[in-house]
Amino acid sequence: MSQFWPHTPYAEDQPHSTAILTTHVLYRGFQTGAIVGPVVGAARSYALPFIFPKTSLAAPTPLLPTLLRAAGTGGVWGVGALAVTLPVRMWGREDIEWRDRAWRLLENRGQVEVDDWGLVGTALGGLGLLVGRAGARGLSWRMAVGGLGMGSSAGVVGYMVWRHGINGGKWEEAVPDIEGVTT
Repeated sequence: MSQFWPHTPYAEDQPHSTAILTTHVLYRGFQTGAIVGPVVGAARSYALPFIFPKTSLAAPTPLLPTLLRAAGTGGVWGVGALAVTLPVRMWGREDIEWRDRAWRLLENRGQVEVDDWGLVGTALGGLGLLVGRAGARGLSWRMAVGGLGMGSSAGVVGYMVWRHGINGGKWEEAVPDIEGVTT
């Protein structure tokens, strides 16, 4: 997402700071909800039959639709929670504070990379949902949003494996040109 915003050399010159910070926070709320939702959904799906064995709550449900619905619900709840939390946290802050936070988000290479991986994962999750459910009726909005959320979460996991597993958390630094340097 970061490449869609202009990035200035100095924080005080950063344009669109409110939009940058709001977009970032709401997307993180979506990702967090899409991770927490399936955990809660799976726990409910497997715990309820033990807690209420003689009721309709004990009816088994397929795991994948349960996880997708829970991810969709969690993603919406995450966006809603952070849509309330962001204005509360930034209430009374001056414009330079918004600009500085937005500028630091765009300046942080790790943040930019995790944003890119998450966005690619979201697109692939949506594509996978369309291909997997092509022509099928009954695709609820929760499952559609859940597919995007699960893809986003998979993108973040892919980033973690790539950056911290394969590359050991290190970045390739530019090697200075040492030709012509005398000692």
